[in-house]
Amino acid sequence: MSVNQTPRPDCSHPADEHAFLTLTMIRNIRLDIEYDGTAYCGWQRQENGRSIQQVLEEAIAVITKSPVALHGSGRTDAGVHALNQTANFQTTVTAHMVAFHRGLNSILPRDIVIKRATEVGPEFHARYSAKSKTYRYVVLNRDTPAALERHCCWFIPQPLALADMRACLPQITGRRDFASFRSAGSSNINPVRTVFQAELDVVDGGRIIFTFTADGFLRHMIRNLVGTIVAVGRKKLTAEDFPAIFAGCDRALAGPRAPAQGLFLVEVHY
Repeated sequence: MSVNQTPRPDCSHPADEHAFLTLTMIRNIRLDIEYDGTAYCGWQRQENGRSIQQVLEEAIAVITKSPVALHGSGRTDAGVHALNQTANFQTTVTAHMVAFHRGLNSILPRDIVIKRATEVGPEFHARYSAKSKTYRYVVLNRDTPAALERHCCWFIPQPLALADMRACLPQITGRRDFASFRSAGSSNINPVRTVFQAELDVVDGGRIIFTFTADGFLRHMIRNLVGTIVAVGRKKLTAEDFPAIFAGCDRALAGPRAPAQGLFLVEVHY
């Protein structure tokens, strides 16, 4: 063998051959997914309803001809939407990504769309590789409800005190204990999170857009935050109540939980 040749693995033994083929054929596939969560019980598989994860795993299995375990970046609740959810799975299928992408979208229901399908390195994991996430919450604050957007916003016909609501936002950013905004049943033991962004924008048509970016979110944390801020806008709480709400570490001190349909997972940051 010349010095420029690359040694080939010794596949003379069946076990060695199997190990080599397994090593070279396993592919890690990343999916970037958009979905309308209205008809689903949430992202994660559940016994009591149809989930986004279940529908995707079943569709992928049709393409790959074998069961797969799909790992999402995190859960979204029943009725919550995603503009860019991220998931990954491993497969030995050798299909080209363009064909796989098109084939998968062709059999998925119309409320779930794969925006991108890419092969990534073996170290990538949709959940454990994530650094932060951005969510958006939409409030429709006007006299009349929306027909086409009724599943994508929280309709509030009463006027809201926007200046008071904005005064809450600087108190949310930073590294804080969000126990008062965590719903019962949360699997997170540590309630401390770092919020990098908490913004409120008013756009045409009476839409109030909340944007939150953090290194992680507790169960119903965003919906509880929005519900509390809206309570300030309704004059049922004040921005000055926020320090005591945080310090109390008691869910009962904060405002009600906002409805699920106004919440969108916007981006998972890696």
